[in-house]
Amino acid sequence: MQSHDLIVIGGGPGGYTAAIRAAQLGLDVACVEKEKALGGTCLRVGCIPSKALLESSELFERAKARFAHHGIVASDVGLDLDRMLQRKDRVVASLTQGVAGLIRKNKITRYQGTARFASPWRLAVSASTGPRELTAKHIVIATGSKSVSLPGIEIDRDRIGTSTEALSYEEVPEHLVVIGAGYIGLELGSVWRRLGSKVTVFEYLDRILPGMDAEIAESARKIFTRQGIDFRLESRVIGALATEEHCVVEVEDAKPTACDRVLVSVGRAANTGGLGLEEAGVKLDRKGRIEVAEGFRTSADGIYAIGDVIRGPMLAHKAEEEGIACVERIVTGYGHVNYEAIPGVVYTHPEIASVGKTEEQLAESGIPYRRGKFPFAANGRAKALADTNGFVKILADRSTDRVLGVHIIGPRAGDLIAEAAVAIEFGASSEDIARSTHAHPTLAEALKEAALATDGRAVHI
Repeated sequence: MQSHDLIVIGGGPGGYTAAIRAAQLGLDVACVEKEKALGGTCLRVGCIPSKALLESSELFERAKARFAHHGIVASDVGLDLDRMLQRKDRVVASLTQGVAGLIRKNKITRYQGTARFASPWRLAVSASTGPRELTAKHIVIATGSKSVSLPGIEIDRDRIGTSTEALSYEEVPEHLVVIGAGYIGLELGSVWRRLGSKVTVFEYLDRILPGMDAEIAESARKIFTRQGIDFRLESRVIGALATEEHCVVEVEDAKPTACDRVLVSVGRAANTGGLGLEEAGVKLDRKGRIEVAEGFRTSADGIYAIGDVIRGPMLAHKAEEEGIACVERIVTGYGHVNYEAIPGVVYTHPEIASVGKTEEQLAESGIPYRRGKFPFAANGRAKALADTNGFVKILADRSTDRVLGVHIIGPRAGDLIAEAAVAIEFGASSEDIARSTHAHPTLAEALKEAALATDGRAVHI
């Protein structure tokens, strides 16, 4: 039996980050990951490959439709889908190899295989080199999440699939149906629309992007509709099946919809099956997530859980922060994550980013607030980019002026939201942002102007 100070189950963003930080703190660390490549869903078949395709498809659409606006004549623009997919795969391979290098650099023992608790503090690992038994005083569960489906949908991993399959279609679908109008569905729907697909999105709710600020979500719906995405809101999908030539999607109280491929994007669930959690005494909540107390401690002494397997947004950066906080608390006694300052980003065009409270959440909580908005149409840098859709909205406490939420739809919103996250982390006021000098001309000036607007002092509109 091999013994370590700490074992991390899962090599995704939360797992490998936790392992590296624990090694930096002087622990003998092991990481168990079933896949050959490290990085988890995010790096292998999620965040990274989807962003590579989003970037490539956006450049393709610009070359076809928007370069002329800049005086650039690009005739006979064509699509080499194979090459585009190969580039995506190279990006993924480079980053997974980079993570493997970090694991080696920090002298972390890597076990490729699946782990199962034989008892508390003891793991049975079905490794590629044969069965192993491992033990440790501390074990961190970071096994991530998996795609879920709906009753009546027969996923065949070909014509009807999840985001994993939608990253590698061999040809551009003539008609793609996306079930679910969340982050993943809108991003991958945008990719294939840009490359030539007719895209229809079915959503059970009366809005897109559930949980995001409603004004931002409605603005996004209008923009995406103009781009060519067909939204069918308040539509309950009751079935989908594939034939030899096409797919049929059945919707309650509506005619069946025929299409070439179906992307099922209705959410994800904690990946806790097969871990032997009962043998370890680890309790789950009603949604199948691992219950944790302060310090990410589970109901079993010495066992911790982070990332998608516990409550909270299923975001890679949230898992990373939890991984670091968890092991720092184990070693030093201190470790904290401010969940009010975790941003979320939708990498469509325009990008959508949000951190802190939405207007709906503040209204429901009865918290008085002021809001300031500034459109990118009045921003010099956005004009120069010819990218003026969207706006910045800042929500500040009415009495203290403390920033409570920032919501952006517009160019490079995913980068701009970092300033807002730092502001919330440090308890800044909208006046703090308004009084800070922002370089001109930059997109970030829109945040400054939105901060000024919370007090009716926006200058450039």
